[in-house]
Formats: sequence, C-alpha cells, structure tokens
Amino acid sequence: MELTPEILERKFEKAKSQRSQWESHWQDCYDYALPRRDGAIQSQPIGEMKRQHLFDGTAPDAVEQLASSIMAELTPAWSSWFQLIPGSEIPEETKADTEQALQQLSQTIQGHFDRSNFIVELHQCYLDLVTVGTACLLFEEAPLGEASAFKFTAVPLGEVVMEEGGKGRLDIVYRKSTLNETQLQSRFPNVSLPEELVINDENLDQKTFHVLEAVQPNKSGRYDYMAILTNETASDGHPMILTKGSFESSPFITFRWIKAPGEIYGRSPVMKALPDIKTANKIVELMLKNASIAVTGIWQADDDGVLNPANIKLTPGTIIPKAVGSKGLQPLTTASDINLSEALLEKIRAQISLALYRDQLGQPMAQGMSATEFMERTESATRNLSAIFGRLHGELILPTAERALAILRRRGDIGDIMIDGREINLQINAPLAMRQRMQKAKPIIRWLDMIKQASPDAVGLLKSNNIGRYLADLLGVPETFLHSEEEQTSRATQGGNQVMDRADSMPADGMQDLGQYLSDMDPDMLLNQLPPDMQKMAQQMAKDVTDGKLDLSQVQSRLSATPTSSQV
Repeated sequence: MELTPEILERKFEKAKSQRSQWESHWQDCYDYALPRRDGAIQSQPIGEMKRQHLFDGTAPDAVEQLASSIMAELTPAWSSWFQLIPGSEIPEETKADTEQALQQLSQTIQGHFDRSNFIVELHQCYLDLVTVGTACLLFEEAPLGEASAFKFTAVPLGEVVMEEGGKGRLDIVYRKSTLNETQLQSRFPNVSLPEELVINDENLDQKTFHVLEAVQPNKSGRYDYMAILTNETASDGHPMILTKGSFESSPFITFRWIKAPGEIYGRSPVMKALPDIKTANKIVELMLKNASIAVTGIWQADDDGVLNPANIKLTPGTIIPKAVGSKGLQPLTTASDINLSEALLEKIRAQISLALYRDQLGQPMAQGMSATEFMERTESATRNLSAIFGRLHGELILPTAERALAILRRRGDIGDIMIDGREINLQINAPLAMRQRMQKAKPIIRWLDMIKQASPDAVGLLKSNNIGRYLADLLGVPETFLHSEEEQTSRATQGGNQVMDRADSMPADGMQDLGQYLSDMDPDMLLNQLPPDMQKMAQQMAKDVTDGKLDLSQVQSRLSATPTSSQV
C-alpha cells in the first residue's frame, strides 16, 4: 500500500495511542532520575526549575554516572571504538593489503565522527536509555562544506512514536515536531510554502509549523521516508507533503536497554529502582522536616489568660509573661528516631546504587582497593551487563556504522563497501570488547603455561605460529605488524643457515663455541625455526645431550645426515 499523508496521520495516531500507557511511567522516571531533561514527554517552559520536589540526589547522580560509563565502555570520545576488518571470504594472499585499506577507511570514518556532534548527542541518548529504557538518535547527512559529513540529533521521546518491523527492530519511526519558519526552511530547503503560510519579515510573531515525519522499511530492503505538514498547520485543513523519498539505511537509530516479551518500548534500570528512589526521596524529605522541628522546636503553653501566643517572638532577650502557677511556654518532646532514619536511608541508597551499577562501572568508593579487586569488580560488572551490551551492539553500534558507510557512499567519498560479514566485518575496539577478548585469551595463555610446566617435551606439539596469529587476531593486532607465512619460512631458513655456516667454519675442537652460541639463543625460538617433522627429533637429541648420551659432534653428524639439513 502506497503511503499517503492521510494514511500516515492515521498510522501515527494509532501508534501514539499505544504509546500513551507508557507516558506517565516515563514522566515519573524523568522527574525523579533526570529532572533536567526539558520537555522529554510533556512540553515545559524553557529554563524552568526542575528539582523543587527532589530531596535526594542519589538517583540523578547515578544515572549520569552510568550514562558516562556506558559511553566510555562502548563509544569512548576521541578514540577508535570500531574497525573494519576483512571477512572470512577474503583470500589469504590479499588479506594483508585488504586490512591495510580497511584500516585507512576506518580512520577516515572515525575522523568524521570526531569532527561531528556525535559524542554530545549520543550522551543525551544514553541518559534517556538509562532513565526510560528507550532512546532515539537521528543520524543525518550534513550539508556539503561542513567539517564532517555527519549530523546527529538526540530526539526526545515525546516527539517520536515507534513500532517494530518484521525483523523485531524498532525500524518504523514517526516523529512529530514543531518548527518555526527558519527551522523549516533549513530542514526542507526545497519546499515552497503557500503564500498564506509565509510570514512577512515585519511580523514579529513567529508562526509554528507542525511537521510529521515517518520512516518505514519497504520490500526492496530500503526505507521509505515522508514528511508532511499536518492538518493543524495546512491552510486548507489537509496535510501537505514537504518531501518524500527513500534511504538505504534508516536515519532514525532507536535502541533499548532491555525488552519484555510482547512489549515494543524498552525498560530501564531506573524503572526497576523507582520504588526505592521514591522511598529515599520521601525519607530525606521527612528527615529535613524533622531537622527543622529540632532546630526551631514545637512549643506548648497553658491557657492561663496572661500568655498570648500571637504576641510571642522567639528572639534573644525576649521576656514572655505568664500567670502565677502556670508553667509558661514549654518545649514539646518529639518521638522521632534520627538513627533509624539514617540506617534505613543508607540501605535504600545502596540498593539504588546497585540497581544503577554505580559502584560497579563507576569509580569504587572504598579506599585502599587493590588492583586485583578492582579488576574483578570490573569483570563482574561486564558479565552482568553482557546482555545489555549485546543488544546495544545490534541496535546501536552496527546500524550507526552502516548508516555512516551509506552516507559516505552517497557522497562518493568511498567505494561500494558494505558490512556483510563475508568480505567486510565490523570489529568493536571499545574497552568493553577488549576486556572480553582478554577473557577469551586467558584460558589459552593459562593452558600454554601449564603445558610448559608439565612436560617440556609437550611444547613440540604446539603450533606456535598459529597460536601467535590467533592471539593477534583476538586482540586486534593489525595484520601489518605480523610476518606472512612466506616471510616466516624465509626467516627460519636464514636462521638455520647462519647456525650451520658458523658450525662449518669452526674446527672440530671449536664445537664448544657453537654450544655456547646455541645456549645463548632462546630455545623456543630455535625450536620453532625447525620444520614440524624435525622438532620432535631435536627435542629428543637435546634430552640425550643433557643426559650425556650424545656430544655436540654427534649432534652435528646426525643433523647433516637428515634430508632437511639445509633448513636445519
């Protein structure tokens, strides 16, 4: 069915009615955890005070700290947090050249991110994500001549309505925004407005335009786009098309914290901790009221006909009259227990901090924490958030990289390059991904140590070159830092020839010098230079020399008699 302005408005209203049940919950989360988010759900005056009803700042501080920690773990500022690498179908003989070209392309893309407003807007999206569980980032192409080809906008949830597509992603997005004439002309420069909607320069009252945008996937794999002036603005009461077309990738990148089955929008850690946040806020409010009573006091007096409470002022030097036999003005003792309140508040604040990962991803609060303990706590937090980071990889990181490539392809800055997993793959180099790779490498390194300690003979079973290359790939070592297989064979041949040339130039009684030369070399390096079928024999001969069964002259004669003596 072709999308028309009338159909677009009906779809938007239907999706908005389904979103309405979330709005009160979102507003509570913003009020108690992110009060400075202006007009996130409901329109509010700009600059309005946001914290008049807040008495405890544990949740707002924890939200900002968690959002900053996620940014540092996934998309650190001014750092290369992703890299394009060759896929599995790239031939080995061209893999090094392909990786070098992709590395230069990755640096080019990263430069566009660094020169844009990506970090500023994404941080705001992370705040929305932590607070209400859903965030929307608008990724547009910047005008030609700008420092970066990318332009980002953190879209408030009050402006967007989302629906899931066939792939289970939030790829159907409606956005309704209010723009003035300047903003409208800047956003849609090719639009000609009717004369009755054009504002004269002499008119100081800025007219506002209600713009409705929609993006949805089509059957060809692209995304249809339409922007209209709603019937609230159009002069004839009918919506007017501003622009329409299609995108290779959606400009609206929507992502969620966690998703409950059957729901569209995400749920956040603030939602889980909201009862504790409200309780802590109420306890602090009551504690402050109790402190006010403790400072000013509550007073009582007998109605003795002399003391008039309306004329009493509790100031230094005040004389308060009372009747004979009357007790006069007396303080009233309260039954509050400040120690119980502080103990309860401390426990609730600890639960809030735990729910918002404050002491796990953030800086530890305990003094004297060892490096080992800090690493263990960081790894524990990484395990707890592995599912969250996995969702963000699929809904944020990968769509952002694909959208960046699509924009640069459209501008002609790069060739026809796509992330398909076969020829080109996306590797995340953020601190979180590097720690996960280190966790994967630890068992291999530990196993190698166990093999060496258990039996030196077992070292010959290892393919050290393959192990080194696997660990290099795991830790993201560029291919240009490694020798190719041809270079490794050449180095092994040169190393063996050097040893044999020195042995041939020595007299028979100079074999002790050869032994000293060999003993100064790294045994593992010397062993790895031998062909695989010679390594076991060399280990056995080394054992016989140690046991006194062979001398170095016998070793030389045995090696000279082997078919591969030229390599040895």
